[in-house]
Amino acid sequence: MTYKEHGMWEILEVLRRHWRGDSQVQIQATTGCSRTTIRRWLAGARDLGWQVSGGEPDEALAARILEELRPGRSSSDPGRTEQLLLGHRDQIHSWLAGEPGQKRGLRLTKVHTLLTRHGVRVPYSSLHRFAVKHCQFGAKRSTVRMAEVAPGEVAEIDFGRLGLVYDAAVDHRRRLWALIVTLVHSRHQYVHTTFSQKLHDFIDGIEDAWEFFGGLTARAIIDNLRTAVTRADRYDPVFQRTFEEYARHRGFVIDPAPPTMPTGKPTVERSVPYARDNFFAGEDWRDRDHVQREALRWCLEVAGTRRHGTTGQRPLVVFEAVEKPALKPLVGERFDTPAWGECSVHPDHHIQFQKALYSVPTRYLRKQVDVRGDRALVRIYYRGTLIKTHPRRPPGGRHTDYEDYPQEKRAYAMRDPKRLIDQAQSRGTHIGRFARQLLSGTFPWAKLRQAQKLIRLAEKYGPARVDRACCRALAFDLINVRRLERIIHHGLDDDAELATPKGQIVQLSAKFMRPAGSFTHQPNPKEEPYDGDQELAENGSEEATPLRDPDDPAGSGSLREEDQAGAPRFPGVDPSGRD
Repeated sequence: MTYKEHGMWEILEVLRRHWRGDSQVQIQATTGCSRTTIRRWLAGARDLGWQVSGGEPDEALAARILEELRPGRSSSDPGRTEQLLLGHRDQIHSWLAGEPGQKRGLRLTKVHTLLTRHGVRVPYSSLHRFAVKHCQFGAKRSTVRMAEVAPGEVAEIDFGRLGLVYDAAVDHRRRLWALIVTLVHSRHQYVHTTFSQKLHDFIDGIEDAWEFFGGLTARAIIDNLRTAVTRADRYDPVFQRTFEEYARHRGFVIDPAPPTMPTGKPTVERSVPYARDNFFAGEDWRDRDHVQREALRWCLEVAGTRRHGTTGQRPLVVFEAVEKPALKPLVGERFDTPAWGECSVHPDHHIQFQKALYSVPTRYLRKQVDVRGDRALVRIYYRGTLIKTHPRRPPGGRHTDYEDYPQEKRAYAMRDPKRLIDQAQSRGTHIGRFARQLLSGTFPWAKLRQAQKLIRLAEKYGPARVDRACCRALAFDLINVRRLERIIHHGLDDDAELATPKGQIVQLSAKFMRPAGSFTHQPNPKEEPYDGDQELAENGSEEATPLRDPDDPAGSGSLREEDQAGAPRFPGVDPSGRD
């Protein structure tokens, strides 16, 4: 015969009807209980000292009767198997708990194997009942509900994966993430989409959320992202310096959830799958901007107007009525997320930060410095002290402060001819004139080394000697530093002829000059012209008058006497042409 479990209220109903004078037949017809059960309950009440004349029965009496009459072993003494395992209780508990520092101990099946090796042979089911009863094996932890937060007090922030979306920057589909910010009191939320979880994307998403809500909360519960939390710890976490700077800029408290404990931010944890399934899944997305536009609309028209399963209210309505007035106002400009880095100062007085070069003073060469760069400025720190500030340059750019160079190298590095000319002028008038002519070409930078050597010559031989040598070189228009140095070596800088400066007109002696009349020439009128224009004939013909006899074109009058006599001009040569 099977046993039927009865409740305390059934026993109490039977006792009350019996107290009012109903018979067992009437009680059976009313409650549906058998008369055997009714008699057993009444007998149990009498055994506990209850009398009908003693007063109306109560719940405590019915509960005692139910406990006394519950079937089972009447004795609480352990059985033979339990007694056997009690002798190994501490060993079983240590096996299940594990060594200190371990997350978990041995499995119960392994414990059963080890007990068998030690000669303790018991059924596995008996070992399981013993472990549950005496070793808290499989016991579930109880939970409690936290107190309701005040409006504008807490926002929970978490990243969640949405899916693949096309990215034009790389020309293929990439994984798209959703940064979800949920206000705990009203359950109103904001979704920010991004392709990465880097620090600037994380901060930009939170900034967009504050602008979307029109204010910020006093506390922000975040996950232990590496970009925001340098060292995750349940009691003393270490935050990334930029994110901590951002929290101070906005004025909210960072409250990271305990590591590996999603229940530390339960409100936003349930928002991630809700956004992925209700908003993103099953749609055709063009790009990230398309997803972001639709996410804003979804937050206002769908997620904000639904009836929340926990609060039973519409998040957007509660937000507008209660939480929005309690938010802290946004003060100041939007946070300019800086980037930090550790750089080495190279021998060329520069560091490389995000593929751009920035100069550092000489005394910090080959040292390690900390660099902070935002959209406008790059700040360089050495052991916590600011040593240099530069305007931000794009990748491949450079910004150099020539005052960081040693003084003797600045002129050459700056490629500044005027500065070298001024230095030369300060050492001597003629040195300055020499340097000015040396660097007066179209490309004076090609002569910078000569100009530097000129200044070093003044330091080596003294400005007076070099100035006299420059005076001599200028007199001969000799603009060459190496030959100027030869003038100094040969001692020509002390020559008296240097008293005559270049460009002065000197009157030379006239003893070799020819008389002025020797340059005048008058033609002889008796000579016949042998060329020029010829006169025309009287009849107007164009035939010219011959100057010589046509039969003698060569003009015998022009020959020498020995040639006219037929004497051979060259001895041994026959004039007739015969040998």
